[in-house]
Amino acid sequence: MNAAPRHCVIGLSMGDPCGIGAEIIVKSLADPRVRHAAAYRVFGESKCLARAAEAAGLDADWWIESPRQSADLRPVRGQVVITDHPHFADAIAAEQNRPEVGPSRVGGESSLAFLSAAVDAALGDPADPHHVDAIATAPIAKSSWRLAGLRRFPGHTEFLADRTKSKHFAMMFVAPQLRVVLATIHIPLSQVAETLTIGRVFEPILLGHEAGRDLLGIERPRIAVCGLNPHASESGLFGDEEKRLIEPAIRQAVERGIDASGPFPADTIFNAAMAGRYDLVVAMYHDQGLIPVKLLARDQAVNVTIGLPIIRTSPDHGTAFDIAGRNAAHPGSMIAAIQLAIEMARRRMV
Repeated sequence: MNAAPRHCVIGLSMGDPCGIGAEIIVKSLADPRVRHAAAYRVFGESKCLARAAEAAGLDADWWIESPRQSADLRPVRGQVVITDHPHFADAIAAEQNRPEVGPSRVGGESSLAFLSAAVDAALGDPADPHHVDAIATAPIAKSSWRLAGLRRFPGHTEFLADRTKSKHFAMMFVAPQLRVVLATIHIPLSQVAETLTIGRVFEPILLGHEAGRDLLGIERPRIAVCGLNPHASESGLFGDEEKRLIEPAIRQAVERGIDASGPFPADTIFNAAMAGRYDLVVAMYHDQGLIPVKLLARDQAVNVTIGLPIIRTSPDHGTAFDIAGRNAAHPGSMIAAIQLAIEMARRRMV
């Protein structure tokens, strides 16, 4: 008789403790649809999580372990284990009690420690009881990382690629109505045209194809590729990047057996994707892809880093310092990130 498949263990990194990360995590784990779908390890600071739960009127229904005194048992479905970082507790509490909460050195140092511990657990031996099958990351503040001296990485995506030694990676956003992969990420708009190459366009097409097939279960994803310029340059009237870079990248993808087409004007192609003609859109720059996603799917969209050896999802919003500590944060995008991480982990475990 075949053994029953094991349940997923999802790692959650708490993000910047002065933001809404702790709040959206405890609210997400209080949702029965989330709580009973997997087991969880939360990489964070337990007193911060307890304050968030108390503010939300929720029970702190979890078990706390120290990174140095961790149990040798794999958590069971529905169980939440906090991998605690107690040495940050006093500094976090002091920062949260400031009149104006915002980016801080301790926010950067602690969020990086939480994330690093989660990545270590995801990269570890699947037979290890501390291993997690996927991670969902609460928001960090890039300015907090800079205050902590971490200037090499603009954000989560670049840090994860470096930490996992991944040379080819991209950001994919998954929403009920739309899926988008970005060709460029955190660079100034003025640098997008000079950054794009045939390879920089081909790579997100390939990664999007592989992620759609392997992580989302789409047998042969239909991929639409945006142009860079207005009207996709209108046959060269408004620029030559389409003919010089984007069209060759699409031809290269088609030669690899990928169902890719374009380049299409970005102001119309998202409607076609929403209508079901395409499974995925490749956008040339950050806001080109994220404006339609965030307009369509507030509190539902999920950021997925594709091209990594681990599964990583996150909500599509930031730390929201302005509402932190007020019990005003909506957990919808974090819930969606956890649920998608579970779906992807289950598909990879088959």
